[in-house]
Amino acid sequence: MSRATRATVTVIGLVLVLVLTLLAFRLPVFDSLKLIAEGAFGDKFGLSRTAIKTTPLLLTGLGMVVAWRAGMYNIGGEGQFIVGGLSGAWLAKSLIGGPLATAGPAGQILLLVVCALGGAAWAWLAGWLFVKRGVEVVISTILLNFIALQLLSWAVNGPLQEAKRQLPLTDPLPEALMLAKFDRQMDVHSGVLLALLVAVGVYVYLFLTKGGFQLRLVGENPKVARSYHINPDRTHLRAMLISGALCGLAGGVEYVGLSGQLGSGFSQQWGFLGIPVALLGGLHPLLVVLSATYFGALFAGSENLARFTTAGTTLIYVIQAAAVLGFVGLNALADRRPAIKPEATG
Repeated sequence: MSRATRATVTVIGLVLVLVLTLLAFRLPVFDSLKLIAEGAFGDKFGLSRTAIKTTPLLLTGLGMVVAWRAGMYNIGGEGQFIVGGLSGAWLAKSLIGGPLATAGPAGQILLLVVCALGGAAWAWLAGWLFVKRGVEVVISTILLNFIALQLLSWAVNGPLQEAKRQLPLTDPLPEALMLAKFDRQMDVHSGVLLALLVAVGVYVYLFLTKGGFQLRLVGENPKVARSYHINPDRTHLRAMLISGALCGLAGGVEYVGLSGQLGSGFSQQWGFLGIPVALLGGLHPLLVVLSATYFGALFAGSENLARFTTAGTTLIYVIQAAAVLGFVGLNALADRRPAIKPEATG
């Protein structure tokens, strides 16, 4: 099955899954689809909500693409997202009131870089455990998610707590350090464009550079890669660093672009949701843009649907689960090879 045919079948399947989910929730299909579309694209506020929901899904999805392409099944995007945000908050806490507070774009870039580095370091730990100690990445990244959640709770109730010590929150970032917004009435910010540029950059890296080729080759067959003098361990570590940096950047964009402060609710499961986004995008950076936009629109539209029904965002998780199962089944069917029958002997 060609990539174009598979993409077409995936789109049709996603629409079908959405319709079947609405029927399962006993919702009127046409009216519900209309409410979702209005909430996601009906006006500039809907478009803003869709863009804001799409951005963390896209960045964490890209993180999964890089790691999974290298055969490193990173399930720790949520932990890397959290540690990325925490890293930026630590920097802000340390330097707030000093030069950083008035640094403008330079301060914003510095915060985002530190967030990316924090996520990269967290993912590198899982990669190191795999390379040096043989600990499966699936296990270590899942466990590191829980540690990151506890770190977040400790930080916002301890060293990073706001000055009055009344709420489990960090001090808000100064306005000069927040990412620029295109419209004061909306939340959409320059981080949306950054995420799109990152998607193009990941595509260029994976498919147009020597390092990207090596990463994909290691993911396909480490033994073949080793025969060409490519070090799989080094490539695995590099993939985890890039993956973690992308997830940490997602946390940074959410922190510097939208929330402006961290709290115990900073974890919104974007790291976990990036996994089905990446899978439904076929682990291709540009297709992940479409996949993230689809689910971002569903999240935004479901908020409008929730005003008139009791379903709310529950629909999205059901749709994601069903869509991933369908995607896996489709790939398994497409990759099946007819059995070779032994020739009859006379």
